[in-house]
Amino acid sequence: MCNIKKIYLSTIILSFASLVAAQDIEFVAKANKTVASGESFQLQYLINSANAEKLQIPNITDFDVVAGPSSYTQTSFEFIGGKSKSAMSTIYTYVLVAQKEGNFSIAPATVTVEGKQYKSNPLSIKVLPPNSRAPQERQQQAESNSIQITGEDIFIRPILSKTTVKEQEMVLLTYKLYYTVNLIDARDAKFPDFKGLMTYDVENRQNAPDVENYNGKNYYSIVMAQKLIAPQRTGKIDISPMSCTVVVRVRNSIRVPTFSNYSMYQDVKKKVVSSAVLLDVMPLPQPKPENFCGVVGSMSMTSEISSTTLTQNSSATLKININGTGNLKLIGTPKIPFPSDIETYDPKVTNNFSVNSSGFSGRKSIEYLFIPRHQGKWEIPEISLSYFDLASNSYKTLSTQSYTLNVEKGTGNQAAEVSNYTEQEKVKQLASDIRYIKTGDLNIEPMQKVFMGTLPFYLMYLIPLLAAVLLGLFFHKQIKNSADIAMMKNKKANRVAKTRLKTAEKHLKANQKELFYDEVLSALWLYLSDKLNLTLSSLSKENVSEKLLEHNVEMQISEEFLSLLKNSEFERYTPLIASQSAMDKIYFDAVAVIEKLEKNVK
Repeated sequence: MCNIKKIYLSTIILSFASLVAAQDIEFVAKANKTVASGESFQLQYLINSANAEKLQIPNITDFDVVAGPSSYTQTSFEFIGGKSKSAMSTIYTYVLVAQKEGNFSIAPATVTVEGKQYKSNPLSIKVLPPNSRAPQERQQQAESNSIQITGEDIFIRPILSKTTVKEQEMVLLTYKLYYTVNLIDARDAKFPDFKGLMTYDVENRQNAPDVENYNGKNYYSIVMAQKLIAPQRTGKIDISPMSCTVVVRVRNSIRVPTFSNYSMYQDVKKKVVSSAVLLDVMPLPQPKPENFCGVVGSMSMTSEISSTTLTQNSSATLKININGTGNLKLIGTPKIPFPSDIETYDPKVTNNFSVNSSGFSGRKSIEYLFIPRHQGKWEIPEISLSYFDLASNSYKTLSTQSYTLNVEKGTGNQAAEVSNYTEQEKVKQLASDIRYIKTGDLNIEPMQKVFMGTLPFYLMYLIPLLAAVLLGLFFHKQIKNSADIAMMKNKKANRVAKTRLKTAEKHLKANQKELFYDEVLSALWLYLSDKLNLTLSSLSKENVSEKLLEHNVEMQISEEFLSLLKNSEFERYTPLIASQSAMDKIYFDAVAVIEKLEKNVK
């Protein structure tokens, strides 16, 4: 029996080992897609294995390698359904500096894991000109206590694809947000009324900010909105500014008693307004053709008929297809002068347009259903329409071909055969008898029971009344609790601390040392202030133990909290390069000590 258990256990262990070995190895290269000349950036190679060795990077000739490689192994934990999973990965980091502008590529690197070689993806990097701002000015801003947000730091730029256009010519208007600050959100966009313009929204497919050099300075940029506009009159059209509200995270340095300054961050709202733009609209040449459809762009037109040989009272279709680019929605439905002996119905119109930067493009299909009622030979004449062609700067006329119908005699009682068509309910039936309404005895029964006065009738009034009373008591208790500021701060202390630690975790993963330790210190001090209902000015490293002891917190937990504060402050202000293992330990210690305090301080 014991041997069976050993065999069973060995099988499980071997199966688990094979699953781990069968894990897919991913080797990924990462770097900024856009950088500025003269500024450093990181090139990282990530592999989801702790056994990576023999990293071979390509020959990098277009950039200067100023540091690296530095490597560290990180462990990530995942909790799903009460079960924990861990994964280890290795990250190699190089620091590069771009020395000239242009578009450059970095070939794949290779690494060996358990005797097998893996290759990374190649990278493409665009190098922009250096910022025109002086280095000492950037250094002064970095060392200042807070960032003053100005119109140079964040602004909206309206961009017209063309500033001089023809009447009804479509032009693309792009609103782009430029910024150098820590942008959190942009909301409440308000656009002008676009007087004298017909507008259409264009889907914005930009998911992430780009880096762009504008007026000698590098900005992050993101497209806020794109609109196709078509002027409806000639002359100068002034497009009013648009505005939005942005949320920017700024840094403020505060003084906590008994130890150095450290930074806290505050989200600030600011209204940003774009400049106005001027559109110069030129008139179309005169005179305009009588059959001008209003489209300015490029078009073609074809036609097709289902059959030219028919019997009387049978149906056929004539289809016209119009293809092109421009403001195709202005195309109306052409009227075809069918002979009087041919019965016609409302045409079926199908628009298959797509929107792009040059306007609408696609096809408009018009399908005409007709039924010849008498035999003979009938002529369907051609139709024509005109549009203004931008390529040749002139009017062009499109025409369909004419058709001759040969209608043979059909049976006298033959009904019109209408195939799949939208308006088929309007087709008449010829030589059909009148269909009379079917009559018969009506089965009418009297109502046996009245709802009013029954138990459900009274419950319909009592249940809402009871619900209103219970809700009133509930909200009264909530208001009473909210009035107790100390209790509310105590309850929210853990939630606020977790929020800050989540932000610290993001800085940890990005290896942003200063921001990480700032968030950890803020989380610890603010948690203690809210939990003990004390102001920050009344707390210091010297009296932390005393304050916690007053709330019956064990001396060991107080010592852990104080040690964590000292270690975090030391790591924050040491000039050495951040140690990933030290940051990991500080983070997990902060989570653990806050959980212990949460259980002990009520």
